[in-house]
Amino acid sequence: MIITKTPFRMSFFGGGTDMPDFFREHGGAVLSTTFDKYCYVNVRHLPPFFDYHSELSYSQIERVVQVDEIDHPAIREGMRMLDMHDIRLTYEADLPARTGLGTSSSFAVGMLNAFHTLKGKFADKQRLAREAIYLERVLCNEAGGWQDQIAASYGGLNRINFHGDSFDVQPIIISPERKNKLNRNLLLFFTGFVRFSSEIQQASKTMEEKTAQLKEMYALVDEAEKVLIDRQSDLDDFGRLLDQSWRLKRQTGGRVSTDEIDELYEKALSVGALGGKLLGAGGGGFLLFYVPEEKQPAVLTVLRKLMHVPFEFENAGTRVIHYTPEIYIPRGENL
Repeated sequence: MIITKTPFRMSFFGGGTDMPDFFREHGGAVLSTTFDKYCYVNVRHLPPFFDYHSELSYSQIERVVQVDEIDHPAIREGMRMLDMHDIRLTYEADLPARTGLGTSSSFAVGMLNAFHTLKGKFADKQRLAREAIYLERVLCNEAGGWQDQIAASYGGLNRINFHGDSFDVQPIIISPERKNKLNRNLLLFFTGFVRFSSEIQQASKTMEEKTAQLKEMYALVDEAEKVLIDRQSDLDDFGRLLDQSWRLKRQTGGRVSTDEIDELYEKALSVGALGGKLLGAGGGGFLLFYVPEEKQPAVLTVLRKLMHVPFEFENAGTRVIHYTPEIYIPRGENL
């Protein structure tokens, strides 16, 4: 039996520049961190006593004979990719899916880590990230960038650079005291699953305008990194840059915000938040704010209808937390 533990991530700057269509021409980078909310993937070989060959438990339960019968795209394609058969897989998570925290990619990374370990093989963080990108973006044909899989694999507070068909991960070198202060100044709120009544705002932009805005968001990664690593810089500038990035992102088009989310955002800023961003999109998700500690009671009061989710940064990335070797004999070979 294998159990993997894989963190979720919050992206601060550079979102959108991790899309291959952009970074292959212009380069790209994101500044993000993982934090202490996780998904857990439990995988073992299914004993040969049942009339089905694999059992998969996530938001639903699937029992199938053939891998091709599996409905869940990532599980089906992941099992095909690594030639997995006769398994029981269980997924659990600390936070809900589809809320802007890279949950699907964390699951993909944790699942692949468990599959390799079940086969008795070690896969390093770079391999897991690359395989998860290939699984989600190619085999499952899901739209999106590369940052989520990399963050979940590596863990920590990092600058992730994208260029050509490659990436590199650069940990942010920051004193423990400054990092702890950054953590303390961040407040995370869950907006819930309600479907907002207003239409999601969309901006009609040309490709040239979107590219120009993404370049500005790319440049903010440099500015934010400098704020973090320069001890002489005012850490509150990190929050002000978050506000600048948020307002830029709202101009790039697509399903970025709603009237209700904008109202919540402005309420928080009116009582002391310096900046923030929506980590989810559309009908729900998480709002993150940078708030100096002395202003936090006021922000917690005006956003009291939302669920406040305390968190701490984490540094480990995906890891195996339980390993029990087992003897696996494929069905038919023991008859």
